[in-house]
Amino acid sequence: MAQPQLLVHDKKDNVGVVVVEGLTAGTDMLCVVTEDNSDFNLKSDADIPIGHKVALVDLAEGDTAIKYGEDIGKVIAPIKKGEHVHTHNVKTKRW
Repeated sequence: MAQPQLLVHDKKDNVGVVVVEGLTAGTDMLCVVTEDNSDFNLKSDADIPIGHKVALVDLAEGDTAIKYGEDIGKVIAPIKKGEHVHTHNVKTKRW
């Protein structure tokens, strides 16, 4: 198997984590779900730094971002599948 560019930890996740340096817009990413070692492909819509998140599905304002099977924040602006998920479009619910 080729080296994955995106890891998804839980089948319930709607975001994955970039695990390579220099991911560029238009990359057809190999994505691996660590829960069961399944894989799928997803096209990146932007340059995304290592350690940052990518939407696995379209997310609407008010949706919950899920990573590691856990709520990591509220979507504050629409996010399309393949787009960068970060502080500009997701905020913590802690404060």
